[in-house]
Formats: sequence, C-alpha cells, structure tokens
Amino acid sequence: MATINLKKKEIEAKIVYYGPGRGGKTTNLEYIYKTYKKQVTGDMVSITTEGDRTLFFDFLPIGLGKIRGFDVRVSLYTVPGQVQYSSTRKLVLKEVDGLVFVADSLQVRREKNMISLKDMAQNLKDYGLNVFKVPLVFQYNKRDLAEEGFPILTVEQLDKDLNRQLKVPSLPASALKGDGVGATLKECLKLTLKSLKSQFQEGS
Repeated sequence: MATINLKKKEIEAKIVYYGPGRGGKTTNLEYIYKTYKKQVTGDMVSITTEGDRTLFFDFLPIGLGKIRGFDVRVSLYTVPGQVQYSSTRKLVLKEVDGLVFVADSLQVRREKNMISLKDMAQNLKDYGLNVFKVPLVFQYNKRDLAEEGFPILTVEQLDKDLNRQLKVPSLPASALKGDGVGATLKECLKLTLKSLKSQFQEGS
C-alpha cells in the first residue's frame, strides 16, 4: 500500500518487476535508469546475489498528474528470479502497488514463466493480496531473438500460458534494445495510479 508523505506532499508507491531468472528484469530497470535520467531521483541500488540481482531506485513519473494535490513518487524494484531466492522475492513484494511480470519469450523457458507466475500469485496471497486485483502488466521480453534464429514462443502462446484468466495488458519487448520498455512502465504506472486514486477516494 502506498504511503503518504504530508511534509513533501508526496504519495510513495512501489512497482515490482517479477519473473523468471535471467528473463530481463534487471535489463529493464537498467534501461529505465539510463534513459529517464531526469525522472530518476537518487542512485540505483543493487543487491547482488550469486548470478542474480535485486535492484531498486526511485522514479518520479512526470506528467502523470497528481492525486489530491500530491505528487507521486514511485520506487521501482526487481526480484531475483532464481528458485533459491524465494524468501527475498516475497520480501520485495511486501506492500507492492503495481507489478510488471517479465516473461521470457524463449521456448525453453516456457515452464519457468508459468512456475514464476504461480510463485508470484502465492506470495501475493500470503500478504492478503489477490493477483486479479493488483495492477499488473505482462511484458513478453526477448522478441528480438527470433531474428537471430532462436525458437521463441508466439505472443498468442504466451497469452494462453500466462494471461488467459488474468486478461491484463501485455506488451512485446526487447529490454536489451529498449523496445517496449518505456511502454511497459507507462502502462503499469497508468494502472497503478488509477488504482491508488480509487483507494484514496474510498479512504476519504
């Protein structure tokens, strides 16, 4: 749940990038950090675990409007995707306001995507959150690998595997090239802001 900073007149929200290990979550955040310099406040913090990383930094989404006269500041986080870091993943999800699920388009990663999505839904449930109610966007990453001859899953297959019941926005992307990275974040920010607005209206 977002927190209100009365002194700074800010609402602080949290968006988490979730997904299987080496699917492109870190690449997304690194691209955002580099490309949207003006909107990044402070440094990117990286907690490195063996072969995997958790990253976070604060992001100021300019031009998205205010909520009741308050500016919105967003913290962007990634979770380590590898199986052995399940407790870290759960911890990062605490008080999440919006989610980007970064799915790996490679055919060999199909099962890993589905396991990771189940893991996310269960972790949310443990915090009393419903995966159907948290603002969520799917990013189908690594679409560019098809050009290099790698067998990749079609968007239709990914939708069928992951998004058949959830029916949330899904965007194709290549985080390495930056394609679709900004669009994914924008979509998630839009949904998160809409959700926060309704929460603050209900609470008033």
